[in-house]
This record gives sequence, C-alpha cells and structure tokens, in this order.
Amino acid sequence: MSESKNYTAIEDFDWDAYANGETAGEKSREELTNTYDESLKTAKENEVVNGVVKSITKREVRVDIGMKSDAIIPVSEFRYNPDLKVGDEVEVYIETLEDKNGQLRLSHKKACQTRSWDRVNEALQNDEVIKGYVKSRTKGGMIVDVFGIEAFLPGSQIDVRPIRDYDVFVDKTMEFKVVKINQEYKNVVVSHKALIEAELEQQKKEIISKLEKGQVLEGKVKNITPYGVFVDLGGVDGLVHITDLSWGRVSDPREVVELDQDIKVVIIDFDNDKKRIALGLKQLQPHPWDNLTADLKVGDHVKGKVVVMADYGAFVEVQPGVEGLIHVSEMSWSQHLRSANDFLKVGDEVEAVVLTLDRDERKMSLGLKQLKKDPWEDIETKYAIGSRHTAKVRNFTNFGVFVEIEEGVDGLIHISDLSWTKKIKHPSEFTQVGNDIEVQVLEIDKDNRRLSLGHKQLEENPWDVFETIFTVGSIHEGIITEVMDKGAVISLPYGVEGFATPKHLVKEDGTQAKLDEKLNFKVIEFNKDNKRIILSHSRISEDANKAERREKANTSRKSSKPAAEAVQAPQIEKTTLGDLGALQALKEQMQKEGK
Repeated sequence: MSESKNYTAIEDFDWDAYANGETAGEKSREELTNTYDESLKTAKENEVVNGVVKSITKREVRVDIGMKSDAIIPVSEFRYNPDLKVGDEVEVYIETLEDKNGQLRLSHKKACQTRSWDRVNEALQNDEVIKGYVKSRTKGGMIVDVFGIEAFLPGSQIDVRPIRDYDVFVDKTMEFKVVKINQEYKNVVVSHKALIEAELEQQKKEIISKLEKGQVLEGKVKNITPYGVFVDLGGVDGLVHITDLSWGRVSDPREVVELDQDIKVVIIDFDNDKKRIALGLKQLQPHPWDNLTADLKVGDHVKGKVVVMADYGAFVEVQPGVEGLIHVSEMSWSQHLRSANDFLKVGDEVEAVVLTLDRDERKMSLGLKQLKKDPWEDIETKYAIGSRHTAKVRNFTNFGVFVEIEEGVDGLIHISDLSWTKKIKHPSEFTQVGNDIEVQVLEIDKDNRRLSLGHKQLEENPWDVFETIFTVGSIHEGIITEVMDKGAVISLPYGVEGFATPKHLVKEDGTQAKLDEKLNFKVIEFNKDNKRIILSHSRISEDANKAERREKANTSRKSSKPAAEAVQAPQIEKTTLGDLGALQALKEQMQKEGK
C-alpha cells in the first residue's frame, strides 16, 4: 500500500494563466526572460562579486551568484575559513561565464587575491598598521601572509636589534607596515621594525633630552663590530669605540664584552643633534698608570710582552694598560738603519731597561741594547791600532767601503786603502755587500764611534820592490788596456799599471799604438809615493836613433885618428823583468870599456 502525501495549495496561484499556458503568475514569459537576461548582464568576467554557499562537500563548495547555474569551487580555497557553512556569503572571482562545457567558473582564491591586492595598496597609501602571519623563513628574511598575499619581511626589518634566530618568529601573527610594493611583479615588502622605531622615537627623544657628558648609564650590548660595541641605553644606541673599552690594547672587542651583556658606560660626547652618542667603558676604571709601582725609576729592569710592532719600534706592555716604547735605535748597538721587525714580533716576552719615565705624560721609553755591554767602552783594547780582524761588508760609497766587525762596531776602508796596485774607481769593483773582508785597524775615533780600516796594509807595500825593478830608463813589455784622450793605460808585469801620453804612443812607422796591442815601453818617470809610472814607447826608437848617430860620429873620429885605441860604443837593449841579470852584466861591461 502506497503512502499518502499531503500537499499545500498555493493561495495566490493564477489558475486562469495556467489554463492559458502561463505558469509565472502575474509576469509573462517575456518578462521573465528579460529579467533573466538582465541578471546575466550584471555579471562580468574578471570581476569580483558576492555569492551564496548552496552546499558543501568534502571536496567542493557550490556557490550561487544569481546566474542560470551555480559554480563549483574546490573546498581547499576555503581552508582558511573552517567555519564556512551553507548560506554564508562569500566573494568570488568570475573567471568565465561559460567555458567549453557551458559551465560557470568561479574562484574564491582569486577573489581574495584581488581584494587583498587592493587592500595592501590601501594600507601603503594610508600608512596603516596591518596584521600578518609569518609562514616560513627564507633567504635574507621571512615570508608573511597578509590578506592572503605572500609578502617579504627582510631580516633587517624584523626588529631594531640584530636577529640571530629567525625561527622563533615562524607561525606567529604580528603587526606590520607595508613599506614597498612592486606593481609590475606584484611583490610586497613589509616591516615590523618600522612600528618599533615609531614607538622608540618618542622614547628616544625623552632619553636624549636628559643626556649629559659624564653621565653613567646602564645598557645592554646590542652589537659587536671590529671597531667597537653598540650599546642599547633603553631606546637609544651609543657606541663604545674599541679604544674606549679598556686601558690596555684590545684587538677584538669580544675580548672585553659579550652580546646581550649588561654593562655600565659613561657618556663621553654626543653631536649637536644627539644622534651619535660616544660612550666609554674604561673611563669607569682607574687609570693603570695611577697603579704603576711608585719606586720604578730610570735604569730599572722591567719585563713585558710586545703588543704592537711598527718599523720605528715596539710597544711593550709592562703591566695592564702601561706600555713603553723600545725605539729601533735602542734595540742594538749597531748604527745600521733596520726595521724593528728584524728584532722582535708581537707576543714576544722581553726584558728591557727603563730609559725615560714621565708619569705626568704617561710615557716610558725602554732599551734592549743596554742589557749588553757597549763594545766601544774598551775599543782601544779589543781593536787596537794595527790589529787584524774579519769584517762584514755593509754598504758602499764612492770613497770607500763601510764594514761591521761586530754588532755596534763599524769602520770605513777608504778606497785608497783597498789595494796597493789596482786603481779602483768604485769599491764595488773590489768586493760585494755581504762579503767578508780582512782588515787592519789604522785609526780609532771613539767619539764618533768609527774605525779607520785598511785592507792593503795586510800585505807589504810592493812599491818598495817595484822601485828597484821599474827604474827610470828600464824597458818592459806591456799591453795597452785602456785608451783615452789624455793617453793610455798600460798593464805591466806583477799587476802594475803605467801611463803613456799620446806622443809617447807613436810607433817607429809613425802610426799610433792601439788598444790591446803588446809593445815595449821605457820608464821615463817612477813615483813611489803617488804610485805612478810614466812610460814611453816612442822613446825607445828615439834613443836608439840617437845612439846610432853617436856611434857614427865616434867612428868618424876614429878614422881620423888611426893610432887612437878603438873604443866600442855601448849598445842599449830593451829589457823585460826576466832580463834584469843581462842589464846588470851590460852595465858592468860598459864601465870596463869606459875605463
């Protein structure tokens, strides 16, 4: 048996219209069509309209916007609204009124994005404070959801203090200000720091209005840099320069303070606008010089550590905050200019002698060389005149060689005291810097701390022997080693050099002698004191011609006096050093014949 159903009659139903085929009551079919068409005309693609939720399933939400059909929207687009229910009014974006399947396509997500973009722009224009949800961390900052748009929060805009742990802000809802929008790429930049700065600005004005030099304040270490420490004074920052952290030398501010450490500081200075505040930490502590041992005096020995090096010297910390300078000239008795880095380095533990001490100026000079005996105190005994030593060549001048016999004992070898025989134009021809050289002490100048030294004095003066060999009139073989306008230098045996003027270089055939030519030369002048030998090649042929003329004259006289005893004229021969015996025999023969 079928179940009976109850139906309710429509009170104002128009039966006449129904009999005539009309079912729209008072409105005609044409009117209904027009009304329907008008409703379609009010909705346009790519715009945001309001719709009503008709049904909700696990996957879809059906929304009616007054069109001929409803649209289906994925439920995921409403995940931010877990309380969504049938009958709720929602905003939707019309993607198309009729797709290829004849369906209306809507998007709630795009509607939110469109509305959000307008909302974000309004917030920027009105400098409005908005709320956002920190979704995740990214390179250089955070990703924040504002009005459904992903905005970028730079790390520098999170807080006025540097942030070391970004993760603590993830999943938090915070207030922001929109600071920048890129309309082309739809990028939004927000800042939380801007809100804090606005609050702190008022606090800062109140704080800095009360600042005074010398005022002691408490603060927290906010940031540490290589040049100093930034301290938060409760809304306003000040800088403790690295030199104001401690009376001693500080290479890294972290040696003195730590991040987030509470410290007391004193206001040293601030600019006219009080925007830059200079703070001091060491000024709250007694000056180390005030604690310097009262009985410390010049001549005392102190120990310390090298804390700073410079070319001109080393700074030694003898107690925390108290330093003395060891000038490079006080590091060694040597007078040669050197760098302090050749003697010491940072970190060296040294002992030194106090040379000067000025407690008022807080200055102290120290010396290292004073720990050793001054080598010039007994110079006359250790390096007596005539004593021989080995020295090190240090440098040259045009007039000689500077040498060092030991550290602090220097001497000069004059260029004329390098060799008995060689004519040296520059000392570099004779020796090299760094070489060892044997010397003999000639003079001592204790006041100027200089020795006059000689090298050639280590050997006997060969010119005493040369005086007996290169006698005036003797003939020797030589080689022309240098030719100049004034004449030529001739190399003789035993390493001796002589000189001949151009007129004495004319050969018997009238030509001029040339460089590297080997010829016989006659000594026409010998000067032992000046070590000078003047030679002549031309004089040999000239003297031979004179001798031949004399011989002819004697022959003529002999023929006129036949009874006269014939006397043979002596014959002059050229002689080398190897022929000295022959010269002596010839001399004896000439003497006998003369008698």
